[in-house]
Amino acid sequence: RRRERRGAQFISRGPPADKPIADSWEIVEGLRGGFSNVQEPQKQEGYMLKRRKWPMKGWHKRYFFLDKGILKYGKCSTDIEKGKLHGCVDVGLSVMAIKKKTKCIDLDAEENIYHLKVNNLSVCEAFLLELSHLLQSMEVLHRTYSAPSIQALQVSTLFVISFSFMYRKGLLIIPKQDSVDESRPLVHQVSNESRASIAESLTEFFDAQEVLLSASSSENEVSITVTSNSYVLPDLMSPGSVDESSVICRRRSLLPSPSPNNSTISLWNILRNNIGKDLSKVAMPVQLNEPLNTLQRLCEELEYSELLDRAASTQDPFERMVYIATFVVSGYASSYYRTGGKPFNPVLGETYECDRPDKGFRFIAEQVSHHPPISACHADSKNFVFWQDVRCKNKFWGKSMEIVPVGTTHVTLPEFGDHYEWNKVTSCIHNILSGQRWIEHYGEISIRNSSSDICQCKITFVKAKYWNSSVNEVEGAITDQKGKVIHKLFGKWHEAVFCGDPPSATCIWRANAIPVNHEQYYGFTKFAIELNELDSSLKLLPPTDTRLRVDQRLLEEGNLEAADEQKQRIEQLQRERRRVLEESNTTHQPKFFRRSKDDTWVSNNTYWELRKDPGFAQIDFPTLW
Repeated sequence: RRRERRGAQFISRGPPADKPIADSWEIVEGLRGGFSNVQEPQKQEGYMLKRRKWPMKGWHKRYFFLDKGILKYGKCSTDIEKGKLHGCVDVGLSVMAIKKKTKCIDLDAEENIYHLKVNNLSVCEAFLLELSHLLQSMEVLHRTYSAPSIQALQVSTLFVISFSFMYRKGLLIIPKQDSVDESRPLVHQVSNESRASIAESLTEFFDAQEVLLSASSSENEVSITVTSNSYVLPDLMSPGSVDESSVICRRRSLLPSPSPNNSTISLWNILRNNIGKDLSKVAMPVQLNEPLNTLQRLCEELEYSELLDRAASTQDPFERMVYIATFVVSGYASSYYRTGGKPFNPVLGETYECDRPDKGFRFIAEQVSHHPPISACHADSKNFVFWQDVRCKNKFWGKSMEIVPVGTTHVTLPEFGDHYEWNKVTSCIHNILSGQRWIEHYGEISIRNSSSDICQCKITFVKAKYWNSSVNEVEGAITDQKGKVIHKLFGKWHEAVFCGDPPSATCIWRANAIPVNHEQYYGFTKFAIELNELDSSLKLLPPTDTRLRVDQRLLEEGNLEAADEQKQRIEQLQRERRRVLEESNTTHQPKFFRRSKDDTWVSNNTYWELRKDPGFAQIDFPTLW
């Protein structure tokens, strides 16, 4: 990856003594002084605590050495002198935040997010003293290349500062940028609040008025024929009337329109107007979406469902676990090419079905909760049953966004009475504001069979390391009751999984080839291209099905202005429905899922029965769009 020189962002978390705590931001005065007093920063070194997320979670003592803008660390000073580094960070290419009250430093570099803590505040201040001194001596502050030209500066605007060369030589590099008026004085601002006010959930975006883009009015709407309770396609087969083994599925291999050019839309615009606000209330431009929904993303995890079919036909419990573990890894493969856009967020009550006789399963999902946002899904076939509900906690760290899923995924194999359960790992999208975005998954997945303790499995998604260039690696081990390793797994989550020891290992799974023009079409796989298709295999859909969502369909067809207009209308409809529920002191009741005793959402097993003729005629659906 090519690393471009981008500025660092410095955020202070402590309220000034002369300002009330409620005031989130202050302007740093004295920024117009010359460079005569700027000196080369002094070296700083000492012990700090570094937080590890996995393995060995918690705070670990490490020796840090800061010189000319490069922060190195190891176990002790001797390791630093010998070049035995655990990591090396270019502070000038990072986003940094401090919180004096808890003596914490957050450093968002390109590859990693570092969380540091000191026991003595003077040690922390020593590391940051020269940095703050340089801030006070700056004449002009400049934005990163992704930041837009701003005509009027607001107190809530956050500017990114270039420190890299200044750290090294004691000077300031001014990035060349034709669109910047160099005669215009810029203002730097420092936050008094905790970074937690920014690192909030980015999951929901339909509770705020769209103020980032003003879409032109358009009368263009997608042509959809809707009856009172269902969407009807002519000349369709009745469900179950065709032998599944004889079905020949002819599905589309290309989207109607390529992805739009969103280079003019930067997340900087969103963040700079919402500093200190709850980002779950921020409306996102439709150009930053992909024409798929979060409910459809859940269905993507079943792209390689044949692995579950193979597990269901395997007698050996350890080999069954091999296929289950490989299936878990395969669910992350499609995300490798999907960092350019976010899926549409489902509105409350939205549903999605995917009936795939060619793959032998049928899938149903529903948005069962709005605050907090929860998506529930259920899939079944003659070989397996799959279900989960998804709740995600998203944190923005300045240059990266972490997605931390909460909940448990389940698969049962009726043939053997197995019930497998597992958690999901953390995902992180790097270079949110500028540069080439890329995604990594890291953490540990534990798979257990709650019906039997014969074997268990642990899979580690290896986080990219400073001293190792390999990325996207996974390692796993299947053990017996005594902890003895029976099978070893390894590979890359976006390519393949192998079982055994190299070079004689057996390939269990290999990702399907990506379409040659995937970069022009949102990075979709062939399976993803098929998810939003309206074809003749569908007879009746409830009016809440994602395929009928107008703004998503318009985006897929390349009509951005109409899609943005419809998106705002759909968001307003949801706000009105929620207000009615609040005024009547009632709560939303999902149609096809119910809350279980352990506070998770499971299918009520009514969807496919109700889908039969006369369809959903007896169901009263809300008007979602």
